[in-house]
Amino acid sequence: MDENHAASERPPTFEDGQDIRDRSFEFACRVVAFCEELEDGRRVGRLMVPQLLSCSLSFATMLEEARAAESDADFISKCGIGLKECRESWTRLRVCKKSEIGRPQEAHALVQESNELIAIVTTIIRSKRRNVAAKLAAKKAERNGRKRKTPSRAYEFHVPNS
Repeated sequence: MDENHAASERPPTFEDGQDIRDRSFEFACRVVAFCEELEDGRRVGRLMVPQLLSCSLSFATMLEEARAAESDADFISKCGIGLKECRESWTRLRVCKKSEIGRPQEAHALVQESNELIAIVTTIIRSKRRNVAAKLAAKKAERNGRKRKTPSRAYEFHVPNS
């Protein structure tokens, strides 16, 4: 597929994070092609196909779902599920590579790409969690600031009725 065709399939607005969604989509497409080759190969390779397809496609799907998350918690959850799926893909691809199932160069390249995707999504989740924690801390500080009208002095002694 050429770049012009790929660009025409993108959503009309390019929000932050489009690159990781594009990479996850391309990763899933490469895994599909890899699985096509496994289908024609040895029996064990054919058995790997449904599981490998499922987790690699779920990874790309979950990142797209995260884009439409209803809250920060929903975004983190969807990215977390996507991360788990990518880790599963990475493990299954490593098994293919080590067991010499499929083309070795492509298995190696897919293992490397999935490893990079795991690192990126892990960073996204950590950053989002940090940002959410900072927002909550700022709100808490603001609430605490409003509660304190005048600072009390523990050292002052007041004599009643004087």
